[in-house]
Amino acid sequence: MFTASIFAFAGCSTSGDSAKVVKIGFIGPMTGDAAIYGSSAEEGAKLAVTEINAAGGIDGKDIELIAYDSKADQTEAINAYNRLRDQDGVVAVIGGTLSGETLAMKDIMVSDKMPVLTPTATAVEVTQDAPNIFRACFLDDYQGQAAGNFAFGTLGAKTAALLIGTGNPYSEGVSDAFKTSFTAKGGTIVGSESYGTTDKDFSAQLTKIKEMNPDVVFVPDYVQTVGPILQKAKEMGITAKFVGADGWDGVQEEYADAAQGNYFTNHYAADSPSEIVQNFITAYKAEYNSVPNSFAALGYDAVYAMADAIKAAGSTDSEAIIKALNNTDYAGVTGNLKFDDQGNPKDKEVTIIKIDGGELKYETTVVNN
Repeated sequence: MFTASIFAFAGCSTSGDSAKVVKIGFIGPMTGDAAIYGSSAEEGAKLAVTEINAAGGIDGKDIELIAYDSKADQTEAINAYNRLRDQDGVVAVIGGTLSGETLAMKDIMVSDKMPVLTPTATAVEVTQDAPNIFRACFLDDYQGQAAGNFAFGTLGAKTAALLIGTGNPYSEGVSDAFKTSFTAKGGTIVGSESYGTTDKDFSAQLTKIKEMNPDVVFVPDYVQTVGPILQKAKEMGITAKFVGADGWDGVQEEYADAAQGNYFTNHYAADSPSEIVQNFITAYKAEYNSVPNSFAALGYDAVYAMADAIKAAGSTDSEAIIKALNNTDYAGVTGNLKFDDQGNPKDKEVTIIKIDGGELKYETTVVNN
């Protein structure tokens, strides 16, 4: 079994000789508004490939990571997958990065019986009825439940308002789970407002939320949407605490003042004292001169887990790799990775991050019950 540790860096193989390399695909947005997610996951994946190859690869074969930009577009993602399968001859895929693009590819990947390990697609439907698809991250409903437990139990909130992106399976799924968890604990949802995927001005929704005067506002979405929402909320003098999900990771880079003092669920904390975490961060900083976000950590863990499965399978046969993935037991940066019968991680802890002084700081850990 591979372990996540620091090795002397060596370049990723680019050899075209399939007898000497194991080709693994990667799909995620590397350009556009969602580039922070795909680029970060790819960087984590590339770092893992570099380390594994430096340590001897998979039974002496280097991994060749072939990455395509999905542009956060479902058609682009499908085209990328088809290229990986038909032109590049990959034996497994890391991706997609976002839930929407992964769901768009799902039926084709299932039909192909391609071994797939998405690092970061959290929508519940991603792995349903898909015995070849696994994920390294916890699910939308799992982190939504944790956020509801945290808001009620730790923040002491009695009332909450929801701000939801309609047509966004990520935002809708996490919101539903938050609502269920928060009300089950005894909290009250005082109202729900929504916005479309192309909306840029959130004044109307936030005006109504301000009138509701909730203790917390739950906004699960990605940085390019959450940042302007938090900025507008600050301008309007809304004093409620805002709580979000893992899509917030990176919001402090451009919206530090607006995000100050708010919270979100995440897969790991960079200030964790864990040796595995700190070794990863040291290696990542040396390679990219920046602090890795959770998408980078999950990309890193996904490649290590996939490489571990290919090694355990003893071949690149898809059915053998899928069987090995079902038996995965990998101690990663984002926690111990074992899969249930739906391809989802078993009992992963949820980290709560506080945005403070432009930094992401560990607040607490939530275990759902």
